[in-house]
Amino acid sequence: MKAITLSLFAACLACATQFALAAETADTIYRNGTILTINDNAPAAQAVAVSDGRILAVGNEAEVMATRGESTQLVDLEGKTMLPGFVDSHGHAYAIGLQATTANLLPPPDGEGRDIPTLQSLLRNWIANNPDKVQAVGWALGFGYDDSQLKEQRHPTRQELDAISTEMPVVIIHQSGHFGVANSKALELAGVTADSPNPQGGVFRREAGSQQPNGVMEENAFFSVLGQLAASFNGDVNEALVVEGARLLASFGYTTAQEGRAQGMALDAMERVAERGALAIDLVAYPDILAVKEITPAQVYKNRYRVGGAKLTIDGSPQGKTAWLTQPYHVAPEGQPADYVGYPAIDEATTYAAVEKAYANGWQLLVHSNGDAASDQLISAVRAAQAKYPAVDNRPVLIHGQVLREDQVDALKELGIFPSLFPMHTFYWGDWHRSSVLGPERAENISPTGWLMERGMMFGSHHDAPVALPDSMRVLSATVTRTTRSGRVLGAEHRVPVATALKALTIWPAWQHFEEASKGSIEVGKLADFVVLSENPLTIDPDELASIRILETIKEGQAVYRRADLQSASTAPAPFGIAPQSHVHFTEHSKLGAPLMHGDGCFNPGVDALMRAINGPRL
Repeated sequence: MKAITLSLFAACLACATQFALAAETADTIYRNGTILTINDNAPAAQAVAVSDGRILAVGNEAEVMATRGESTQLVDLEGKTMLPGFVDSHGHAYAIGLQATTANLLPPPDGEGRDIPTLQSLLRNWIANNPDKVQAVGWALGFGYDDSQLKEQRHPTRQELDAISTEMPVVIIHQSGHFGVANSKALELAGVTADSPNPQGGVFRREAGSQQPNGVMEENAFFSVLGQLAASFNGDVNEALVVEGARLLASFGYTTAQEGRAQGMALDAMERVAERGALAIDLVAYPDILAVKEITPAQVYKNRYRVGGAKLTIDGSPQGKTAWLTQPYHVAPEGQPADYVGYPAIDEATTYAAVEKAYANGWQLLVHSNGDAASDQLISAVRAAQAKYPAVDNRPVLIHGQVLREDQVDALKELGIFPSLFPMHTFYWGDWHRSSVLGPERAENISPTGWLMERGMMFGSHHDAPVALPDSMRVLSATVTRTTRSGRVLGAEHRVPVATALKALTIWPAWQHFEEASKGSIEVGKLADFVVLSENPLTIDPDELASIRILETIKEGQAVYRRADLQSASTAPAPFGIAPQSHVHFTEHSKLGAPLMHGDGCFNPGVDALMRAINGPRL
């Protein structure tokens, strides 16, 4: 018995010694730079030690260097700035790869789409230069035209797309992602005629004095046509889309990605990619609660993937004038009365049922709500669900909230609804909001971060890729400066200090995802998820924030992205059709360089419709 006891003691001692050595010896130490911890108790540090993918020590360099062992790698930051890796508050990682099949129709300075003849020329050139893509899909697709930026100040028509081709379907997607235009062949193949009724939550615009469709399609009308045209697509691209989406996000400093509206075989693809260990960063998915019957959220990642909850979409896009408002649009869309307020994508009963379903199952729910009428409905539905299920703590999330009123912000705080806002609208769409969408007064309060700060509320700042580049520094810049394309400050009272805006990219979206204990700040015990920047965002001129470059992204102590050529980098918005950039490369977690893409607007449900058609339903 004594021998056994001594043996057990020796074994335990050995284990303790190994554990102590593991705990006290760093795999890697980062030093000689500015380290912003996003920890209010110790906001800056001289060095960080990492062991087994987690943070071992943070603070004074001499103390951190005490964890150095014979095999410890010392990383010289060379005066650059390190922060915790960014957590994606809202985006669509899966959909990014689809953009390779589209032509760039964006207006200057992001493209050349300044008038309808130019759009026609761009489409002709793209078709001529991409015969393999045209042959593969059987039709031509362009993205990014913006009627507000076109010389004609209107959408193109089917006849103007017929000038491209009358034999091949041609479809173009509005920069908001909520409109599209189809040529006559595309309408024919989709079965859209003068007798076709408008679908719920959508409109086929008509030629003056008749019921003949003019080619312009809004919301669900547009998505239904896309879905029918895409029904013959090959689904073999699914896994590639997942991998490329994660890679792109890593190139902008994100160590946690979000697929904010998953459905169909996309879910299976994400699981397969995770199973073979091909995810460089964490990916959390939110299946569409109306499209996916089986939703199985998990708090623990499996091979860097988990389902976080569910997604619900109530309305459309303010810049596309399909968001659901309580007060009329400043300038009504063509063919609409002066009192036009947009419309919901689903009815009230569906909203209430979906919200209750999430609460009944204890699921976190992300809700797309842009207009204040949509937000009214969300608030009412959450209040009813919380009254029925008072013990459920599921951290519901409002996505976008472009037209939130101040009284609604009070309600969000009361109900514990986390706002994930889209401040990049101030840059891309702020001038359009002032002149046409909301008017000068209401436009000042889009993405009202100032009201949130006054109430001491957390919030997330998101990019909503793929229709906006997941450019973390553009997100940071827009949140801080609220400067429009024309240089106007839109809603000065809503400008956010840099330190606060950094929390909206790190610790607060980590809380949003129930991951604040392991992510979002550089603290002992948390995952060694870091991003290295070319400049210190706290000291650089705020007007220069967008020029900061992501130099390296580190996931659990391993570099998953490094920037090869800082000087050749560009973060100016580029085409929806992605273009590979030679200066971007990945380390051991990837085989190919990630293409950079840019865009703008609210998440493109049109892309989502394409993917639904490609992948089929998942029941």
